[in-house]
Amino acid sequence: MRYLITGITGFLGPHLAKILIENNDEVYGLVRINMGRENDIRDILSDDIFSKIKFVYADLCNYRILRKIFEDNIFDGVFHLAAQTHPPTSFTDTIGTWEWNVMGSINIITCIKDLQPSLKFIFCSTVEVYGNTGFEGHKLKETDKLLPANPYGASKAAIDLYLQERINNKQMNIVIVRPFCFTGPRRGYNFSISSDAYQIAKIIKNKQDKILKIGNLDTVRAVTDVRDIANAFFLIMKNDKTNGHIINVCGGEPLKMRYYTEKLIELSKINDIKMEIDEKLWRPIDIYYQDGDNQLCKDLVDWKPKYKIDETLKDLLDYWLNKIN
Repeated sequence: MRYLITGITGFLGPHLAKILIENNDEVYGLVRINMGRENDIRDILSDDIFSKIKFVYADLCNYRILRKIFEDNIFDGVFHLAAQTHPPTSFTDTIGTWEWNVMGSINIITCIKDLQPSLKFIFCSTVEVYGNTGFEGHKLKETDKLLPANPYGASKAAIDLYLQERINNKQMNIVIVRPFCFTGPRRGYNFSISSDAYQIAKIIKNKQDKILKIGNLDTVRAVTDVRDIANAFFLIMKNDKTNGHIINVCGGEPLKMRYYTEKLIELSKINDIKMEIDEKLWRPIDIYYQDGDNQLCKDLVDWKPKYKIDETLKDLLDYWLNKIN
């Protein structure tokens, strides 16, 4: 089978590409600019896996060039992962976030509707569409109200709702996937948990003083490993029972962010690291509690997370230690 992954150079994309290629699928990766950026994903992919990815180049906001990709290539499915995904950035660059996440998505949806309407389209939505509707003890369900708390979540909710209309009017073969908080190897250092791992790796390598800059550690998140999330996307694409569904993908125990930070410090084996709040890491509007109901995903594709959170954190810290080297 032949699949296109938008956002191939992001966080989730290369992990998903690896699973597909190991399953003998053909993978095309959409890259925004033809300037060698695709080589960035070599930090987690072997040469053998990397060499099997076919790269195509287009800005999602350039409809004409994007359309040509679908004129020149036939796909069995598209994983639409590309987005501006950093909530704090969505406050400082709201226009850019909406251009990329909304207009870019509408462009690719239009190309598929006009040229290849029978392929399976998986849209990577986000837990952020639920905003602050979660509360302690409540697992967010696919039927819960969408009430985003930041421009990033709002931009994703806009396309989430648009695709629900496309599904209801039987315009395309669509699955909306809402992954909850996830981390692991290759997570950007501007995201929580990975920011801690990156700084601690620098402390271990004597490239930073033993002061860990932190944000709000009292919010609660159930965190899943990126490799488990990638596997869920793979299973959802391969199973026709998922067609037309909205699916939460989540796992793990809801824990205060402090747990993840303290576990990373413990893994470092450095006893005198001090934590210091950095206003740049403190979200102007934060979400207190996030936990999700993944029963539908389990029922449809028999998915469950394989990685324990402590293993994920160790692999994330090892990733940054290797990356710094």
